[in-house]
Amino acid sequence: MIPLFYDLHIHSCLSPCGDDDMTPANIAGMAAVKGLDVIALTDHNSCKNCPAAMHHGAAYGVTVIPGMELTTEEEVHVICLFPSIEDALAFDALVYEKIMPVPNREDIFGRQQIMNEKDEVTGKVEHLLINATSISFDEVFPLVKSFHGIAYPAHVDKSSTSLISNLGFVPPESIFTCAEFHDFKNLHRIRREHPYFTACNVICCSDAHYLEDIHEPEYQLFAESRNIPDILRAVSPASVPGSTP
Repeated sequence: MIPLFYDLHIHSCLSPCGDDDMTPANIAGMAAVKGLDVIALTDHNSCKNCPAAMHHGAAYGVTVIPGMELTTEEEVHVICLFPSIEDALAFDALVYEKIMPVPNREDIFGRQQIMNEKDEVTGKVEHLLINATSISFDEVFPLVKSFHGIAYPAHVDKSSTSLISNLGFVPPESIFTCAEFHDFKNLHRIRREHPYFTACNVICCSDAHYLEDIHEPEYQLFAESRNIPDILRAVSPASVPGSTP
């Protein structure tokens, strides 16, 4: 097992709330400067900037996991990570069909920029990506698994758009094996109030929308290698096809 410094919740300029400086090249470069080994690009309801981010990650020696921060119909945010860009983009196409078809207003919400491997803007997403999808919280986990990925609730300790803030409880039929915290200072309180999390692997990520907010090399995970499938198994044990249930 090897230790890997990580930050698995980062937004690019594709997210309307992401800063324009959050280009794929800048994100990968900042991760390298800060000494991170692995990051995940998790834009709102989209994976369209993951190909460029993975390209620049390879150039900088940073493993970039393709992913998204999906918004369920209950407006709960769930992190979805995939072992390959093909799986991620196939999931992206499905999710886009399930987003509320409300046009983005750039003057209100910000731009939704798609970028290529040269860090050039090649297009934009028309529908507002921060809207809810028609996918329920319970549906997310088997759906992501069908695309060979893993899913887990995002920033469960935040006061909005989290499982706890929006539902108030962990559904008894839940199957997720990992949970993301924004601040580990809240870990013991959340576990006392919601014992489900005592059995979960827990990680702490930045939810960065600005380059300076990407985590420093503070938190580590331990994986068999730097290959994405091995990292996914380390993040969410027993959630990756081929692992022991």
